[in-house]
Amino acid sequence: MKSWQEAQSYCREKHTDLISGTKQLQDEEVKKLMNSSDSKAYTGLFRDTWRWSDGSSFSFRHWNKNFNNSKSVSGQCAMTVFEDGGRWKNVSCAERKPFICYDDKVILIKEKKTWKDALTYCRDHHHDLVTITNMDDQKWIQEKVKNASTDYVWIGLHYAWTLHFWFWVSDEVVSYENWASCPKMDDCDMSGAMETRGRHKWLEKKDSETFNFICSNTDKY
Repeated sequence: MKSWQEAQSYCREKHTDLISGTKQLQDEEVKKLMNSSDSKAYTGLFRDTWRWSDGSSFSFRHWNKNFNNSKSVSGQCAMTVFEDGGRWKNVSCAERKPFICYDDKVILIKEKKTWKDALTYCRDHHHDLVTITNMDDQKWIQEKVKNASTDYVWIGLHYAWTLHFWFWVSDEVVSYENWASCPKMDDCDMSGAMETRGRHKWLEKKDSETFNFICSNTDKY
């Protein structure tokens, strides 16, 4: 039982942050927690024109019918009410409540490395360079890359020049694509990078260039 600020500090010290954004709220473990409890718990949503603790920009809201968004009410944070279908209620941030932390399954590394060095770093310290197989993955990861210090970040996409096709280092098939333009198929030592600004499209870049990069902590996220 902690105030919202205490809960945020605890999560950031022991884990990654307070649970933030719709994808995390829809996580199966969180759903099980909500279904097995008649309690309430803090999420990462707090009022400063309502934004998420970890910086996520997701605009989806799930307030209950008693939501009070009056500008005269200050110092407000959000909690999820389990017995109300997980709907959210705003309360004073000073109230002491249970809370939900999360450990991120992808992590932005703000070091500048070549693609091969980034791959080695991810495999030594985490799981692998990140794989993007659908639009949900893309949306989740592009939120992370907004905090990068380089214009692009490496992802786990590499070009097999001798075979003339692109592949994910995780051995996933390249089914979902988000290229800025059709990638070149006639050059060696090329890998995929994502824009950190704008539309967050993918571009082919020389392996020798140095960018920040995204690691995955598990094979599923």
